[in-house]
Amino acid sequence: MERLDHYRQCIRKLLNQQATIAQESPEIECQLIFDIEHDHYQLLDLGWDGLKRIYNCFIHLDIKNDKIWIQRNMTEIDIGQLLVEMGVSKEDIVLGLHPPYKRPYTGYGVA
Repeated sequence: MERLDHYRQCIRKLLNQQATIAQESPEIECQLIFDIEHDHYQLLDLGWDGLKRIYNCFIHLDIKNDKIWIQRNMTEIDIGQLLVEMGVSKEDIVLGLHPPYKRPYTGYGVA
């Protein structure tokens, strides 16, 4: 349980840092979604750019079976490396955005 709490704190810290960086326009809201009960975490941009609707999920992380799953990363940062630097074991990070047959070759965990 202590390890999971640490993983949740790492995810919150990472998303909060990215949300601060991502603020670009007052018409576009940067939302942090923390579903602590189900362990789903997202960073979204939401709003309008003139007549164009903006709804982008930049980062989506889940915790499943005691591992952090990187489901989406539309940024230039290496989320896996940042999590490792925060003390998360590489074996406990799954690159869910890669197909299952590639995951054993990523250096990270597999599900």
